[in-house]
Amino acid sequence: MDVRVDGRVALVTGASRGIGEAIVRELLASGAEGVVITGRKAETLEPLAAELGERVVPVVGNATDVDHAQAAVAAAVDTFGSCDLLVNNAGTNPAAGTLMDVDLGAVDKTWEVNLRAPLLWARAAWQASMKEHGGAIVSIGSIGGLRPSPAIGAYNVSKAGVHHLTQQLAHELAPSVRVNAVAAAIVRTRLSEMLWSWDAEAVGRAHPLQRLGEPEDVARAVVFLLSDAASWITGVVLPVDGGVTGASSGFALGG
Repeated sequence: MDVRVDGRVALVTGASRGIGEAIVRELLASGAEGVVITGRKAETLEPLAAELGERVVPVVGNATDVDHAQAAVAAAVDTFGSCDLLVNNAGTNPAAGTLMDVDLGAVDKTWEVNLRAPLLWARAAWQASMKEHGGAIVSIGSIGGLRPSPAIGAYNVSKAGVHHLTQQLAHELAPSVRVNAVAAAIVRTRLSEMLWSWDAEAVGRAHPLQRLGEPEDVARAVVFLLSDAASWITGVVLPVDGGVTGASSGFALGG
C-alpha cells in the first residue's frame, strides 16, 4: 500500500523531537505540501524546521494556549492555503505516583496538556479550515488509557480521556472530518524514559514483539490514519504497541 498525503497541509503539535518529529518526517516523505510544527522552545523547533526545508513552518508556543493554537492554524492557512491534517502529539507526564499521593498540581498540568489541549487544537483547526474543507485528525493516546498500570495513573486517565474525546469528535465532526487515535505502548522517547531507561532490553522483552517501539513505528500508523487509505475509518483507537493489547496475557507498564 502506497500511503500518500500529497497536497495536504498538516499541523503537528509537540513536533521538536521524538514521535512528533518522526511524524513530521513521515508526512513530508508521504507528499505533504506543507507542515506547521509547534513546540515550546525555539532553540529546538527552529533548527528542525531549517533542516527540513521550506515546506516546514515553525510556530513556537505552549500547547495549552488557545491563542497559540489559533496562530499556528492561521500560519498553515496563510502559508499553504488550508489546514487539512492535525496531529495532537504534545504531551506531558510531569510526576509519577499513585493517584492518592501524586501532587495535584502535576495532575492538573497533565490533564491540561494531554486532554484539554487536543480539544482546543481541534476547535482551532475546525473553525479556521476543516469546517469548510474537511480533514483528518489523529491524537496520540496510550495503552495506559486502555488499562491501569503502576506509577502513572494521572497520565493514564488523561489518555483514556483522549480516547473518548477521539470517539466523541468522530461522532460530532462526521462526515467531513475523520478523527482517530493511536494507543502506543513504550516508545523510545525522552517523555517515556523513566519507563525503559533502567533496562531497555528487559522492557522490550515484555512486549510480545520483543522490542521497544521506535518513534517511526507510531509515525507510520499516524500517517496511514491521516491518509485516504483510511478514508472509511473514524472513531478508532489503534493500538501501536508491539502486541501488548492483542497478544499478551498481562503487561505491567504504561505507554
